[in-house]
Amino acid sequence: MAAGWTASLAGALFGTLLDVLPIVTIMLVFQLLVLRRPIPNLKRVAVGFGYVVAGLALFLVGLERALFPIGRTMAQQLTDPAFLGRGPDDTLDWTDYYWVYLFAAAIGFATTVAEPSLIAVARKAREVSGGAIGEWGLRIAVAVGVAASVAIGAFRIVTGTPLYLYMMAGYVIVVVQTMFTPRTIVPLAYDSGGVTTSTVTVPLVTALGLGLAATVPGRSPLLDGFGLIALASLFPMMTVMGYAQISAWREGRRDPPGEPDTRPDTRPDTRPDKAATETEAPQRGGGN
Repeated sequence: MAAGWTASLAGALFGTLLDVLPIVTIMLVFQLLVLRRPIPNLKRVAVGFGYVVAGLALFLVGLERALFPIGRTMAQQLTDPAFLGRGPDDTLDWTDYYWVYLFAAAIGFATTVAEPSLIAVARKAREVSGGAIGEWGLRIAVAVGVAASVAIGAFRIVTGTPLYLYMMAGYVIVVVQTMFTPRTIVPLAYDSGGVTTSTVTVPLVTALGLGLAATVPGRSPLLDGFGLIALASLFPMMTVMGYAQISAWREGRRDPPGEPDTRPDTRPDTRPDKAATETEAPQRGGGN
């Protein structure tokens, strides 16, 4: 077993090095030939490059050895007729797979909350907006969207319905939402669909889709197993824009247009004191 792990890690290291090499070549060409400047902190850059290669290789081995098998195993167990309370010869309906939908939503939510790229974007959004966009509010909104998308994607695999129907309906909703969403939130909402499909979410969601398509009768892993990532990129745009629309609606209810603001004014009073002004006026007149 140890020999298998060692061989997998060596192969992953070599493959990762080949994959990263073009990126390093482009950076070196522009730094040395276009900018014509030496590489700053060369030792630190070289050590960081080694960390990247080693981290990506370990990540790929972990995917192949752990995450993908876990996804397949969970899909097999959740679709087992014995677990669903049915006999081996019974015909299963889409309503019998409710545990699959619940697990899909839960794994989609949990992986998105832990997604490093989403955490980084949420922190930057909070800094740039001066705190107007909450870090946890954005993360929860995106996670809810991914949870809904993975659950709907599992439903699509179970029923065998075409993927394009969901994508067309989803983008119609996104276009309509865009026309009624505050302009400041639209680019962030669109980017939120991309940052969710990263290192944590993609492996587990892909493994779940492939495992589910392999265990549900009449489904093909090639035709039905893929597509969850596309849905996971679409639904967060809806939920983030919906979050912004709800926030704007609540602000509008709090301060309806055309009505006076009855909240107490906490700003400091910078106007001159009236009594002091009346006292100074005769003194200035007497001096003249």
